[in-house]
Amino acid sequence: MYAILDIETTGGQFNEEGITEIAIYKFNGHEIVDQFISLVNPEKPIQPFVAKLTGINNAMLVMAPKFFEVAKRIIEITQDCIIVAHNASFDYRILRTEFRRLGFDFQSHTICTVALSQKLLPDQMSYSLGKLVRALGIPMADRHRASGDALATVKLFKMLLDKDIEKVIVKDFIKLEVEKGIPPKLLDIIAGLPSKTGVYYIHNQKGNLIYIGKSRNIKKRVNQHFTGTTTKCKKIQNEVFTVTYDETGSELIALLKESEEIKVNKPIYNKALSKTLFSHALYAVKDVHGYLNLKIEKTDGRKKEITAFTSLNEAKSALFRITTHYNLCQKLNGLFETKNDCFQFKIKECNGACIGKELAEIYNERVKEFIDDTSFESNNMIIIDRGRNVNERSAILIENGIYMGYCFYDLNYQINNSTILKTILIPMQNNRDSKNIIQAHLRRSKHVKIIKF
Repeated sequence: MYAILDIETTGGQFNEEGITEIAIYKFNGHEIVDQFISLVNPEKPIQPFVAKLTGINNAMLVMAPKFFEVAKRIIEITQDCIIVAHNASFDYRILRTEFRRLGFDFQSHTICTVALSQKLLPDQMSYSLGKLVRALGIPMADRHRASGDALATVKLFKMLLDKDIEKVIVKDFIKLEVEKGIPPKLLDIIAGLPSKTGVYYIHNQKGNLIYIGKSRNIKKRVNQHFTGTTTKCKKIQNEVFTVTYDETGSELIALLKESEEIKVNKPIYNKALSKTLFSHALYAVKDVHGYLNLKIEKTDGRKKEITAFTSLNEAKSALFRITTHYNLCQKLNGLFETKNDCFQFKIKECNGACIGKELAEIYNERVKEFIDDTSFESNNMIIIDRGRNVNERSAILIENGIYMGYCFYDLNYQINNSTILKTILIPMQNNRDSKNIIQAHLRRSKHVKIIKF
């Protein structure tokens, strides 16, 4: 759990400042679960330049509670939390100073979103909160007020969690949880998981990832791990300390995140996806008569594939649909064995390429149309899909046929070109697996929207 906060002060000499306003949002990594916002009477005057900057003046604070009156609530909402702030050293120092005046030693682990942003969002023009969130398309209201700045920091931190492919932030948090002692029981772990689409991460007692998976129902899938009787399931049950998760809304993003993060983190109970995910592929081969035949073969990295499949049955089913949709020949594509014309020709759904009646040049144009539609090798497109809630959508950017990454955006923030998209993009690796995942999903999915540019 994280306590994301912002503090406004009177200004003045070092360690003599007083708090004028505090906002704390308790954040579980996915949503805000509690909040505390209050003006505070600092019992000392506000510096004029600070009053001008924040809009908070001395008159506004006369009836506000003094710090000792809100101290208990601050301790309650931050208990067992990591303090997160933009320039955390400042806010944490101010908080500790105020508690020290009350004779209480306030201590907490902290995360600074300035340092995190510099690591995970390199090449930004500025890392000041206002300029950074503007550049990232994060909506912000009440700048230089505690609630507005803290809420913007919540949204920034959520984006940084998404960009942390190596899961360093979450692993460090789990290590702190381990220090507290007894791990949660399996039923307790399952109770805290959502029945939603996303990626889940199974950690051992050292905080290390031992398994990464994706599901359209995270709770149900993890429960299967915890009740399974296979050797792998039993090992997971014996070693699990906790399970974290990232909701994606989009099944496509869940698939892409799972593939990427397994390669980066190499959990001990995950098989190498590059070897097992796509067993068969589709290739275009020109026969002796000059016709392009679509052939299903076992995946061969030395040959240029059009698209790939997780099984032979999936490949055959897809090729039947492709053959029908593009008015191709079942015989040429190896789906109908005959020495004469194919079955489709008999029912007038084939133009006769199987018996040389249709010219190869004309037939091949339709094959090339399919290849162009499928491969997107030189395409620029944005794939719009579901978001994590009803007010959000996801976007995947493909530029010059290369998968660049994904993002989530608010419905009020329109995504219609790559320039806007790149400011909030979570970069991902373009590889054979990511290409095949996208192709397979586009073949199956009916609800995604594609914007070409």
